[in-house]
Amino acid sequence: MLVVHHLNNSRSQRVLWMLEELGAPYEIKHYARDATTNLAPPELSAVSRLGKSPVITDDGLTVIESGAIIDYIQRHYGKGRLAPAMGSADYEAYNQWLHYAEGSAMLPLMMALYVGRLGEAGAPLQPRIDSETANHLGYLDAALAGRDWLVGSDITAADVQMSFVGEVTVSRGAGAQYPNIQRWVDRFQARPAYRRALEKGGPYAMGPKA
Repeated sequence: MLVVHHLNNSRSQRVLWMLEELGAPYEIKHYARDATTNLAPPELSAVSRLGKSPVITDDGLTVIESGAIIDYIQRHYGKGRLAPAMGSADYEAYNQWLHYAEGSAMLPLMMALYVGRLGEAGAPLQPRIDSETANHLGYLDAALAGRDWLVGSDITAADVQMSFVGEVTVSRGAGAQYPNIQRWVDRFQARPAYRRALEKGGPYAMGPKA
């Protein structure tokens, strides 16, 4: 049985969503962040030495990194769903988005978060961070112009993997600046599978606001 080692308010929420979209069987083992440090509990280190989430275990195999996890789930449980045909042009675009999410898009967003905590000490870095953030969010917003989903005419695992980027953008109040991202986030957050994943995963700060 596939087990999602789920940390609240983390990227593992999209793993639950992916599984719900596919209707795949899975279990959740919940972990709670430390109320003071906001870090993952040490128990996660017993699953993966890094002690990070997301992480899944499946019949003795441990998989870390959200892109690898989303890809694993699609290949092993998708039965052809949520991915274009391998070898097609759409598949290459799909694969690119799977890697782009954490390889490029999230970097300036995370830097903004951490450098923002430095106050005046981080001010010299802010112009470059703002420039890179605008570059990547502009790229995503343009890619979504005139379309509902990132690849093809229907949702794929690329949308699931990229969803955290969109949710961070909207949570920071930048949805008006990037209207295509805002509409995309509204669209996927309204999906029944997304809502079921929220119910099972628990509190999630990046989720839709009441």
